[in-house]
Amino acid sequence: MFCYQCEQTAGGTGCTKLGVCGKNEDIQSLQDTLLYGLKGIAAYAYHAGELGAFDPQVDAFMHEALFKTVTNVSFDLNQYLELVLKCGAMNYKAMEMLDKAHTQRFGNPVPTQVETGTSAGPGILITGHDLLDLYELLKQTEGAGVNIYTHSEMLPAHGYPELKKFKHLAGNYGGAWQEQKKEFNAFSGAILATTNCVLIPPENSYLDRLFTIGITGVAGATHLKSRDFRSLMAKAKSLSPLAETPGKKIWTGFHHTAVLGLADKIVSAVKAGKIKHFFLIGGCDGAKPGRNYYTEFAEKVPQDCVILTLACGKYRFNKLDFGDIQGVPRLIDLGQCNNAYSAVQIAVALAKAFGCGVNDLPLTLVLSWFEQKAVAILLSLLYLDIKGIYIGPTPPAFISKNVFGLLQEKFGLKLISTPDEDLKKILKR
Repeated sequence: MFCYQCEQTAGGTGCTKLGVCGKNEDIQSLQDTLLYGLKGIAAYAYHAGELGAFDPQVDAFMHEALFKTVTNVSFDLNQYLELVLKCGAMNYKAMEMLDKAHTQRFGNPVPTQVETGTSAGPGILITGHDLLDLYELLKQTEGAGVNIYTHSEMLPAHGYPELKKFKHLAGNYGGAWQEQKKEFNAFSGAILATTNCVLIPPENSYLDRLFTIGITGVAGATHLKSRDFRSLMAKAKSLSPLAETPGKKIWTGFHHTAVLGLADKIVSAVKAGKIKHFFLIGGCDGAKPGRNYYTEFAEKVPQDCVILTLACGKYRFNKLDFGDIQGVPRLIDLGQCNNAYSAVQIAVALAKAFGCGVNDLPLTLVLSWFEQKAVAILLSLLYLDIKGIYIGPTPPAFISKNVFGLLQEKFGLKLISTPDEDLKKILKR
C-alpha cells in the first residue's frame, strides 16, 4: 500500500503517518472489513438493479464509506466500528431490496422438492446467483429440447412460481461452488456462470463449453455480452446428451412468507415442548479442512430441534433426512445467501409471537464464511444486535486480535470448537 501523505511505501523507513500507512492494525482491520462488506453490498445491489430496484441510501453510503478509506487520518476506533455497523445496516437494506425485487418479478417462493438426478437429452447447467439470467434462459430454451439444471446457489430458483412453471427446469446438479472442477467435468452439457463463484477450469476439461455473462469472466470461456442465449443453446445441442440418472430429492423454497405460514404449528410445538431449539446452520462454503464441522453439527442436532439453512453451506448436509416435528420440517432451506433477510424476518416474527427479544429466543446461529457477501451478512447481523453467533472454521484473517476481542465483548461472537462441545454449551444438556 502507498501512503499519499508520507509519499512512501506503507511501513517503509520514511513513513511517518502510522494510521495512513496501516501500521495501526486495528484501524486497518476495520477498513479492510468495511471494504469486504462494501463488496457484499455491491453484489446484492447489482442483482437488484438488474431487476430495476435501487435505493439512494445504499448508493450514498457506498460513496461515503469508500471515501472514508481513501486516507486514514482518524484514529478513532469507535468511529470506524460505527461505520462498519452502518455497512451492516446498508447491506440489510440491500438484501431487503433484492428480496422484494425477486418476489415481485418471480412470486413468493413455496416449499418445493427438487430432483438431483439428470434426464436423458441435451442439458445446460447454470451456476451463480442471478435469477434473471435463469429466467431469460428458461424462456429462450422453452420447447427447444434442452433441459436446464441449477447448480449451487441457483437451487432456490425452483421455489419461485414464475421459474418453476417451466417444465424443462429439470433439477439441481451438484453441490457447493468449490466442487465445480469435479462436477462440471462430469457434466456433459454446456455450462453458464452468472456470478463470481466460478473456478478456473483444469487444463483440457470443460473450458470449451463454459459460458460467462455479466460481471463474470473466465479466460478462454465464451463471454456473452447480452442475455441472448442462442449460442449457448446451440453448444448444448452439439454436445453429448446427458444420461438418465437417478438422484435423491431435496427441499428448497422456504422463504419467510412460507415459513410464517407454519407459524401456528411452530409456536404450538414450542409451547408443547416438542421443539426445544432452532439452529441456523449455513453460510458460504469452502474447501479448507474443518468445514466438515457443519455436517457433523447438523447430524448431532437433537431430534427436538429445527435446522434453518441458507447459501451454499447447506450442501454439507441438505441431502440428509431430518424428518419433521408435528408437521414442521426439521430442515428448512431459506434460499440463497441474501435470504438471510428471510431468517431475520422469521426470528422477528417468532420473537413477537413469544413476546420477547430475538436474543431471548431458543435460536443459535452457526455460520460458515468465506467471501465478501458472508462478511456483509455478518455485519448485518451485528448491526441488528444479534448476539452469541458462532462462526468458523477459522477467525477472519483481516480482523485484528483487538477488533475481534471487541466484537466478542460487544456481541458475544464465538469461534466454533467441536460439534459436541458447542452443542453442550448451547443446549446445556
